[in-house]
Amino acid sequence: MMVDQLLLSDESITPDASQLVTEDDTPVDNFASAKQQRLLVGSLYSSLKGQIFLAEANVGVYHTAGQPAIVPDVFVSFDVQVPDNWWEKQQRCYLVWNFGKPPEIVIEIVSNQVGDELGAKFQIYEHMRASYYAVYDPNQQLGDRPLRLYELRGRRYVELQEHWLDPVGLGLTLWQGTFEARQDTWLRWCDRSGAVLLTGDEKADQESQRAERAEEVQRAAIAQLLAMGMTSDQVAETLGLSLQDVEQTN
Repeated sequence: MMVDQLLLSDESITPDASQLVTEDDTPVDNFASAKQQRLLVGSLYSSLKGQIFLAEANVGVYHTAGQPAIVPDVFVSFDVQVPDNWWEKQQRCYLVWNFGKPPEIVIEIVSNQVGDELGAKFQIYEHMRASYYAVYDPNQQLGDRPLRLYELRGRRYVELQEHWLDPVGLGLTLWQGTFEARQDTWLRWCDRSGAVLLTGDEKADQESQRAERAEEVQRAAIAQLLAMGMTSDQVAETLGLSLQDVEQTN
């Protein structure tokens, strides 16, 4: 993408959004890819509180005037957000000339050998100047590695050996576990230490488990003090609880 294409401002040369195909309502995904996309997008929104960014799945990115959109499985663009008038034609998808820059991260999930993730799509994202391009190949259709990650250096992508993206403060990792009742290996965002970014449901479960552990500790403390001969009133005063809390536990 040339710099002057990103800085279009003259209405006479800005592409006419009314002529763009912003959605065609054609189902293109499979169950596994759809779940993977939800995991990647949802965990970002539940974890990156306070940050301004846009993460989406299966939304078209128009990168060059006169060329069709490319539709990443997932993309992330920082310091931008969806306009309030998102039902207007020119706001329904990611027009690089409107947002002022390409997304920082684009991800493709390989489900067969016809997607050309390491060919035509690779070249488009490189030309579009997306900072990072990740190819997740869970069934190893393209080789013996399930995850490839590329960083734009100058005009070309260079494959990374590590999966921590320092400029954007995110990493990618493969994680074995359960998401939406499905046990599998998933591509997930992680922090510098390798800890995965949690979904909203995972955070809720974590809080529930923490509350249960605290309740268990409280019950044990009450039982111990009562066994020592304290009255319920004395236990309540010692632990800073109400008499009702002590009696319900007892």
